[in-house]
Amino acid sequence: MRNKSLILITILAASLTSNVYAAAKPADPKKQTPWNLYVDSQEAYDLKMELADKVLFVDVRDPAEIQFTGFTDVADANVPFKIVNTQKWNSKKSILQMDTNKDYISGIEKALADNNLTKDDAVIIMCRSGGTRGAPAANVLFEKGFKKVYVVTDGFEGGSLKDGDKKGWRLKNGWKNSGLPWSYKLNKEKMYYKDTF
Repeated sequence: MRNKSLILITILAASLTSNVYAAAKPADPKKQTPWNLYVDSQEAYDLKMELADKVLFVDVRDPAEIQFTGFTDVADANVPFKIVNTQKWNSKKSILQMDTNKDYISGIEKALADNNLTKDDAVIIMCRSGGTRGAPAANVLFEKGFKKVYVVTDGFEGGSLKDGDKKGWRLKNGWKNSGLPWSYKLNKEKMYYKDTF
């Protein structure tokens, strides 16, 4: 009986000292990861506040994208997973081509080292809308031996409105629409640009 009581007390203490972060698993397999660790923007903020320097929070958007949409200084680093290629046109989407950043893995590893962390520590990945780049960016880290990577399911800008006057605008959920800290002013120390790599 004493052992059962001790186990129950230990479980209760653990639940009181650590929040549970569990946004719904995305239905789209392209937005899923092997860890099945998903957080919404509020949970990402709470997790970063709880773990502080024991977790690496990375914004994986292209720096040009960030320049026009904003950035949160809560993130430890900007290491883009995809970079705009101004030399190629994507005819299918009628946009400039996005190519995988050849410095992505080395950039994440540098950010870990700069923050005295390793692949065994938790990493939070945030893209624009929550998965189209976030999950693929996380999955590449899985292949490189990272142990715990969370994906922010609603991203920085959130989802698009489906109807109304602002149909198509990214005003539904996301970091930027949740009252969390962000700014159009960028922190040079955290941004990805050629002199940093």
